[in-house]
Amino acid sequence: MMLAMRGIACLRGERLLFEGFDLVLEAGGALVVTGPNGIGKSSLLRIAAGLLRPAAGAVERPARVAWLGEQAALDGDRTLGEALGFWAKLDRAEGLEAAMEAMDVAHLARVPVRWLSTGQRRRAAIARTIAGAAPLWLLDEPSNGLDVEGIERLGHAMAAHRAKGGAVLAASHVPLPLDGARTHALA
Repeated sequence: MMLAMRGIACLRGERLLFEGFDLVLEAGGALVVTGPNGIGKSSLLRIAAGLLRPAAGAVERPARVAWLGEQAALDGDRTLGEALGFWAKLDRAEGLEAAMEAMDVAHLARVPVRWLSTGQRRRAAIARTIAGAAPLWLLDEPSNGLDVEGIERLGHAMAAHRAKGGAVLAASHVPLPLDGARTHALA
């Protein structure tokens, strides 16, 4: 089992976003959570990552997870290679160069992060996720800012991760290239 969430409830302020959420995600599995803005998709992923405490319920996750949120968390004053290298050292990641090639950002290694487009920053953040080699990927709106080719590369990255026994939990407003994924609409 890669991720188990049992009886999860989420409060934001005094507002109950959802309750009684159950999920078991096995190695090689994928789930896409959908629903309107403000329903709690991002909060659910934060609970899964351990970044937000649930109001009720329990979560079991692997020791290492990869979090891809709205912000790329890349230092704008560094070159892309330096910024990703910083995270690779912290994550004890190997394969950063291959991950950068997979997301077509290797040629940008010497470019300052602040000069990158939104899509290039998103591709770089996905490369960081790939290189980190965490068994569980938690992806919040992973296709935001990506062009058609970027979305295709994201799909290949998720498929390769699952083929190696990894799992993906994603939140998205749009369909993702995630063959065989289950979907759950938060309402």
